[in-house]
Amino acid sequence: MQDAPRLYLDLPFPPQGEGVALDADQMRYLATVLRLQNGDTLHVFNEAAGEWEARLEIQRKDRGQALLVAQVRAPEQTIGPVLVFAPLKRDATDLVLRMGTEMGVTRFCPVITERTNTHRINAERFRAIAIEAAEQCERLDIPLVDPLRPLTQLLAEWQGSRALYAALERQESESVGVVPGDYGLLIGPEGGFSENERRLLNTHEAIIPISLGKRILRADTAVVAGLAQLAFRSSQSI
Repeated sequence: MQDAPRLYLDLPFPPQGEGVALDADQMRYLATVLRLQNGDTLHVFNEAAGEWEARLEIQRKDRGQALLVAQVRAPEQTIGPVLVFAPLKRDATDLVLRMGTEMGVTRFCPVITERTNTHRINAERFRAIAIEAAEQCERLDIPLVDPLRPLTQLLAEWQGSRALYAALERQESESVGVVPGDYGLLIGPEGGFSENERRLLNTHEAIIPISLGKRILRADTAVVAGLAQLAFRSSQSI
């Protein structure tokens, strides 16, 4: 039997047995794309309500509701890293957002570096991609998306007591050891960090250089490699 589709609803849930309103886009997705019928099962969720089994009630083509049947998962908050990254080309950035959400990133911090190719982001689109990834990977919460800001500003605001692991290619790195529960990962742009940025990073008290292996990785590949390495060594997984 196919698993019930999951739908993130960013609004308060009513008591069991009552309905949660679905907007026109959600109804088109459920009825047209997934071809659900009146009375079919779906799961609805958010950070505050947890996950609920629900029954689809189609009122008209662009209007309906999810009738709450039973809670199947209590609310829970993801404990994971902050990902600091330079936005890439559109498809690569989309991949970073999807994979980061699946791997437990709690906050995305896009930054402008000297070699960043874009100086604008669409925060709503970033969030929509993260929601889609959360629906797919059975996560209950959605990562936050910070406004785009210069790397220098982020570093100035970053607390020195919070480890920020930086993937710096062709540089001797420290032994990672046990990773604390509250940490960040910094991945540079295509082409890597400039020499000025490297000097800044190497003098920042929170920065811990890490190696992602002998090869030079694409920035989106580096995100996955870095998150996997740090998650394996995190105190939360020990």
